[in-house]
Order: sequence, then structure tokens, then C-alpha cells
Amino acid sequence: MENYALVRPEHLNHYGHLFGGVLLKWVDEYAWLAASRDYPGCRFVTVGMDRVEFKHPVGPGAILRFHITRAKEGTTSVTYAVEVLSRGVDAPDETSIFTTHVTFVSVDEQGKKCACRGEKP
Repeated sequence: MENYALVRPEHLNHYGHLFGGVLLKWVDEYAWLAASRDYPGCRFVTVGMDRVEFKHPVGPGAILRFHITRAKEGTTSVTYAVEVLSRGVDAPDETSIFTTHVTFVSVDEQGKKCACRGEKP
């Protein structure tokens, strides 16, 4: 799955670059959307991200592309690989700025782990 975001002024820190927390919010949200599409009707909550390392600063007006693929599937959990690429306003090419794996666990109405259900790969 792919998704896009435009870096606007409200996403910037006091140095004029994208806040890391804003990027992490998008990564979590877009990976959750991918999981929800792959497993309709399944309730997923985020367990964690394997690594958080920002490779390059991102300025205003950049277009971010989130490339999300299912990397691992368990009985009650699923992990997605996320790569974020940035293209600046005048840049001809994209630059990889962030990669991670996001793991979700399937829970029932009481918040207890349960088997993932829905469409399987």
C-alpha cells in the first residue's frame, strides 16, 4: 500500500523541519490502515516499532511517500515494513528518510489477544 502526505507549516519544528513525532504518527496511522485493509473486521493495536532513526531533515512543501508492505504474519499479530521517501519542492528525485517495522496485535472487545481474521495473503 502507498500513501502520501504534504509537509505543511503546522508540521514543522522551530528549526523549520518536520517534527519527528508527526512523521511517527503518520507511519503508525498508515501502517494501521494497511493492516485494517488486509484484515477487515480485525481490531489492531500498535505493539511497537523496531527502530526509529531519522535519516534526513524534511522541509516545508515536501511530499512524503509511505511505502507499506506486510513483512510477517503470526497468529495474533502482523508486522508491516514501512519506508518513507521525500521529494522536496524543487527536487527531481525522492530520498529515503525513514524505515521501520510496525507490529500490531489483534485484540477482542475486552482488549485480549485474539487470532487475526480476514483476508489472508
